[in-house]
Amino acid sequence: MTNEANPFESLQEQIDDAAAHLDVGDDVLDRLKHPERVLELNLSVEQDDGSLERFRAFRSEFNGDRGPYKGGIRYHPGVTRDEVKALSGWMVYKCAVVDIPYGGGKGGIVVDPSDYSAAEIERLTRSFAEELRPFIGEDTDIPAPDVNTGQREMNWIKDTYETLENTTEPGVVTGKSLESGGSEGRVEATGRSVMLTAREAFEYLDKDMDGASVAVQGYGNAGHIAAYLIEDLGANIVAVSDSSGAIYAEDGFDAREVKTYKNETGSVSGYSGADEEFSNEDLLTLDVDLLVPAALENAIDGDLARDVQADVIVEAANGPLTPDADDVLTDADVHVFPDILANAGGVTVSYFEWVQNRQRFYWTEEKVNEELERHVVSAFEDLVECYETVDVANLRTAAYVVAIQRVADAFTDSGNWP
Repeated sequence: MTNEANPFESLQEQIDDAAAHLDVGDDVLDRLKHPERVLELNLSVEQDDGSLERFRAFRSEFNGDRGPYKGGIRYHPGVTRDEVKALSGWMVYKCAVVDIPYGGGKGGIVVDPSDYSAAEIERLTRSFAEELRPFIGEDTDIPAPDVNTGQREMNWIKDTYETLENTTEPGVVTGKSLESGGSEGRVEATGRSVMLTAREAFEYLDKDMDGASVAVQGYGNAGHIAAYLIEDLGANIVAVSDSSGAIYAEDGFDAREVKTYKNETGSVSGYSGADEEFSNEDLLTLDVDLLVPAALENAIDGDLARDVQADVIVEAANGPLTPDADDVLTDADVHVFPDILANAGGVTVSYFEWVQNRQRFYWTEEKVNEELERHVVSAFEDLVECYETVDVANLRTAAYVVAIQRVADAFTDSGNWP
């Protein structure tokens, strides 16, 4: 496993691979490979002891041809400018794949939130929100949760923005708590779209989900929800992992029980139902029917890909495979269903939340889940149609062909403002 591949360069390579199958001019393509703007900040935030600490922060607005910039904010010590640029680009094409009217953005702060108190994180979040205020809004740029952020942070951003703007604008962020204008079904949305993609993938490949063996790398929000929803389809969750390592049980785990244990202890390691424990890397090379990478980007590089034994990969994380890994797995006939489809449930239900905020009319969880399934299944069908009719190497390239064409059409139809 490696973290050395530059995620922004990986994004650009994926776009180039798809562009070979598109009638899009090099000038337009070059525009679609670079962010429109990137904000870089140094936030000086008071700590509980009265001292000041400086934090680097970013917000990338990649492309707004199809609608307002949309994308999460992550708090992680590994956040970089290039990572945020790449993630904002992936958001553009993710929104286009599922055909929702958004562009793409992404933000991040270089911080390990576990090192700080809740009060310090609130001051950091509000400081970031104050700096973002001129750039965000329900018609311009709409943040959302990402790694190590959630409803709490979105509520703080919303409150800071509304207070400073002297307005009520719940649609300025999504992923809020229900009491602050959030949507039913939002917490499960990313994991649910992973499950729906896996279900459709197994049906497309004529494989039986009932009894299928599944390994999930990363047992945070997306990973554990995907695990129990896939388990509900009859699959066996035989291995899961988090930053502490991986656990394995030949006969499978109760996915919800493992999450309860992790909530109580802070990790999956030591779970009594495990037959053995090993590393995250070992999990990625298990002989399973379905592998779900649900941690951070670059989890599988070209070298590790040679040892991958899974028949099907459904990407819950953003960019978990490097381009070299894609090449290896394509040659090995491993079907990889890409992140820009599989984990698009989060942004799709964020769109539903935004629609509800604009209308001041809120949906039931049943309606949210029905609409999400409709979008994911439709996007899956578009992906498969492209894969079968265009001479592309793999499903990821097919997804980018669909997405880039939609973004390019939006730009060319509107014309270029001088």
